[in-house]
Amino acid sequence: MILEEKLKLAIRDVPNFPKEGIIFKDISPIMLDAKLSSEVLDFLVDFYKLKGIEAIAGVESRGFLFGYPLAIRLGVPFILIRKQGKLPYDKISHSYDLEYGSAVIEMHTDAISHGQNVLVHDDLLATGGSASATAALIQKCGGRIAGFSFLVNLSFLNGSEKLSLYSKDIQSLVSY
Repeated sequence: MILEEKLKLAIRDVPNFPKEGIIFKDISPIMLDAKLSSEVLDFLVDFYKLKGIEAIAGVESRGFLFGYPLAIRLGVPFILIRKQGKLPYDKISHSYDLEYGSAVIEMHTDAISHGQNVLVHDDLLATGGSASATAALIQKCGGRIAGFSFLVNLSFLNGSEKLSLYSKDIQSLVSY
């Protein structure tokens, strides 16, 4: 069975979360399966090892789950993209709209070197708001967007259109 099929079997639908009418794609069952989690990480490492990635930015909080181990395995820095008020040092922020509200994200101002190729990683691509806000932060600090990596893409929400302004390299392991 291919990895995409294994992931689709593991990911569960949670109806009406976080609000009525939304079907939440819950990746937490993947975390309960160490073998499947290892397969995901091995796939990501193989895919990105020759792409010139110089850092990985993980979007809070589920973007940390595979983003940080991927950074370790690739031997590159991991950049925390956090919700407003969670980082202790000098930071830069960006406000953006979500599919069901608005938010502000931040990162430390010294997290990126000028011209650094940064891969943005998160668990899920919906409308592209969080990932595009992350890309804007990276660019404000002089970084370049090497691409976007997701476990799940809700392709019917067309988030990749928003992200294509930053990079055409938009990858996901599963699409719905």
